[in-house]
Amino acid sequence: MLSLRAFSRSVPRFSRSIARTSMRPAVLPKPALLQPWKQATKPAYAAFSTSSVFREPAAEGDVELLAKLDEEVKHEKASGAEDAKEQKASIDYTLQAGEWQVKDVAGEQEVVLTRKFGNETIRVTFTVADINNLSEDPMDDLHDDALGDEAEYNNQGRDVEGEDDILPPTFPARLDIAVEKANQGALLIQAVIQDGDLQIEEISHFKDAEIANAHTAEKDWTRQSLYSGPPAENLDPELLSFWGRYLEERGLNVEFQNMITDYIAFKEQKEYVSWLENVRKFIAA
Repeated sequence: MLSLRAFSRSVPRFSRSIARTSMRPAVLPKPALLQPWKQATKPAYAAFSTSSVFREPAAEGDVELLAKLDEEVKHEKASGAEDAKEQKASIDYTLQAGEWQVKDVAGEQEVVLTRKFGNETIRVTFTVADINNLSEDPMDDLHDDALGDEAEYNNQGRDVEGEDDILPPTFPARLDIAVEKANQGALLIQAVIQDGDLQIEEISHFKDAEIANAHTAEKDWTRQSLYSGPPAENLDPELLSFWGRYLEERGLNVEFQNMITDYIAFKEQKEYVSWLENVRKFIAA
């Protein structure tokens, strides 16, 4: 993960090779030959020859950068393997149970889940970019939370354990939930998942289902110009609770919400490792 990755590395690590000099041995000039006539027939090459035979990294720092990238790839693959296995099993189970179809393109941030419910087509869209929406210094947040909760735990007769037992902060995962019906347009429900809770922010109805999905800038502009309904916080609390039930019955229950946050973390980690490998290949080429 990106923001959570910083939390897992509270002490910065530096490549052991930074303190070394260049690994390339110095090229010493050869002594002059005794036969001067042979020197006249031998072509002279500049020290900075660009011939493929003598190809070297563009700069000395490239060697150190490549070493660091190799180290990072190995670390991410080793440290995230077990978590990724558990997340993948949980994600697959929830998606199969809900009969969700997945559109997840490698290298892209957006993921789309689709399923049928009666005469409705439900489309849930989210992005891995949301994982960046953690505080800049999660260690400070954990420290403050631990101090604030210590008295409460003691009052309840519980033992206060170390920071390892404190759950890290979660990121707000935003969802666009489109519910379409043939010839009836679509509902667009914008919500956010955080700390195991789904909060509805806005509920809109569009006669044109394509406007609800807004795959183009033109459709998005049209959607913004239409009345989208009041903020959900202004709705009657009882009415809002019925909307929560409406989503639950369509498969967006607590299990689904937990799966979304796992999916974002899982995909971001996979994309990060792929990014490291692609950047390394570019530098080494």
